[in-house]
Amino acid sequence: MANKIQLDIVTPMKLVVSDQVDLVTAPGSDGTFGVMANHTAFLSSLKIGELRYTKDASSVRLAVNGGFCEISNNRMSVLTESAEVSTDIDVERALRAKERAERRIQEAQTSREKIDLARAQAALSRALTRLRVAGYSGH
Repeated sequence: MANKIQLDIVTPMKLVVSDQVDLVTAPGSDGTFGVMANHTAFLSSLKIGELRYTKDASSVRLAVNGGFCEISNNRMSVLTESAEVSTDIDVERALRAKERAERRIQEAQTSREKIDLARAQAALSRALTRLRVAGYSGH
C-alpha cells in the first residue's frame, strides 16, 4: 500500500470513514488542498465544505462541518463536528435548513432583533454545502 494514505474521518458521534485511499481533497481554511501518499506532515483547520477522496477508480464526496486535520506518516486524521457522505444526505432536510437560515439572515438585516447573523450565515453555508455535495441542482 505504498501509494495509499490512511484516511480517518471522525465526528463526536462516530467514525465516518477509515480506509486506504489514493487522494484526499479537503476544504482548508486557507483554501482547498490535496493529500496523497508520502505527503509532508502538517496540521490544518477546515472550513465548512466538501471533502472528496478517491480510491482506485471511485470518488466519494462528503459534506464536512469545519474541524481540523493532521497529516503524518501516510495518515490523514480529520476531526469534524459532522461529516455526511453524499448518498446519505437528506436533501429535503437540507432544503428546510437553507430556508430557515435565509429567513434568519433576512430578519437580521431588516429588524433590530438580536439574531446571531454569523450563526445564520454558518447554517446557510452548511445547508448549501450539503445540497451541493448531494448533487442537488434546484428546481
